[in-house]
Amino acid sequence: MNKSIGTIKRWRVQVFAITWLAYAAFYFTRKAFSVAKLGIAEDPNFHLDKMAMANLDAVYLAAYAIGQFTWGILADRYGPRVVVMGGLIISALAALMMGTFATLPIFATCMLIQGLAQSTGWAALCKNIGSFFPAEQRGRVLGLWSSSYAFGGLVASPFAGWWAYTLMGTWHAAFISSAAVVAVAAVLFFIFQRNKPEDVGLPAVEPEPRMTAEEQAAEKRLSLWAPLREIMRNRTVLTLGLAYFMLKPARYAILLWGPVIVFEQMPQVGKVGAAIIPTAFELAGLLGPVLIGLASDKIFGARRMPACILSLLALTISLAFFMGALQSGSVLLVVALLFVMGLTLYGPDSMICGAAAIDFGTAKAGATAAGFVNGCGSVGAVLGGLLPGYFDTVTVFIVFAVCALFSALVLVPHWNSRPDGYKRECAFVPNHPLLIKPFRT
Repeated sequence: MNKSIGTIKRWRVQVFAITWLAYAAFYFTRKAFSVAKLGIAEDPNFHLDKMAMANLDAVYLAAYAIGQFTWGILADRYGPRVVVMGGLIISALAALMMGTFATLPIFATCMLIQGLAQSTGWAALCKNIGSFFPAEQRGRVLGLWSSSYAFGGLVASPFAGWWAYTLMGTWHAAFISSAAVVAVAAVLFFIFQRNKPEDVGLPAVEPEPRMTAEEQAAEKRLSLWAPLREIMRNRTVLTLGLAYFMLKPARYAILLWGPVIVFEQMPQVGKVGAAIIPTAFELAGLLGPVLIGLASDKIFGARRMPACILSLLALTISLAFFMGALQSGSVLLVVALLFVMGLTLYGPDSMICGAAAIDFGTAKAGATAAGFVNGCGSVGAVLGGLLPGYFDTVTVFIVFAVCALFSALVLVPHWNSRPDGYKRECAFVPNHPLLIKPFRT
């Protein structure tokens, strides 16, 4: 008994750490092109104008959205290990190609491949975490784990920029150095990752109901698309997908257009200042998922929706006041409001497509659910990249505020929803080794 508890503690920490590292690593190859743009714009041998770069971004985001809908299904069928390992390796190779061969056809092809490879990460790794932690802990665990993408986004750009423009003096190094980081992460993932407790001789966190031999044989004959059909009949997961579609455009608009928006409204801060000020939004992203995860577990008893709804209402207010802050000319006010926006956006962002999707998708279709919800959000992300280029900033942020409010309202009917896994765990005997709470946050 004690040995079993000690073993699950070690594996939980190990799997948490390696999956966190793997998802953070994806951001190195994801951010490489944004860093390389600075050098490509001045390269006489390979020049891309802003429209061509935007089109390449659109290719990547479209491929990423498509991948979200498919890789979760495959992760449920074949396990996260195969899917994520393949994604890491292919992502590194695509970045290496872009850093070695500078032609538009190669860039377009590699951006398509990169989008598909990058999309292997989220759903599969969320399922991986969900397999090792029970529903009553999953909110705060996945909240803390979700800091991986905020951290990766913060570190990846300076890393690639230092290699490209300080150490090597060429934009090619942004891709090559990022590819090296992801390759190392792939090796570590292969060594330390496991799909579920049963793979290391431990009982399942959420034991499934016992099945007869005939039922087990019938389940093996189910098609690859069976989990998706199950998800499409799940109203809660469909609602999460709609809410995430409405939420994600604001995040990507700030990430992709933040410096431009700040410089247009506050030219006195200069280009460097305009690039630095939006980082307050990403810094808050490190804290938001952790706080909302703790709130959903500790305050709301594994209910994910109340924390999301309250956070989305606060986000609506901050988005509505953002243009006024910019027009005031106060750098401190803009930074503070961006921080609040990051805090109230990254929290529900991580919760909706992470813990909530895994909870309500169930153990069998958890990755499919996370992939479906994130896929819906990724479609919205394409709009987040396009809208600021076609409409004035005031209109765009009014639309984002309305979308955030809509996201909150569609979740209200599910305020008291809890995952089935939570109910099952409460019914199990109290000395089950995987239900004792060894993980502290």
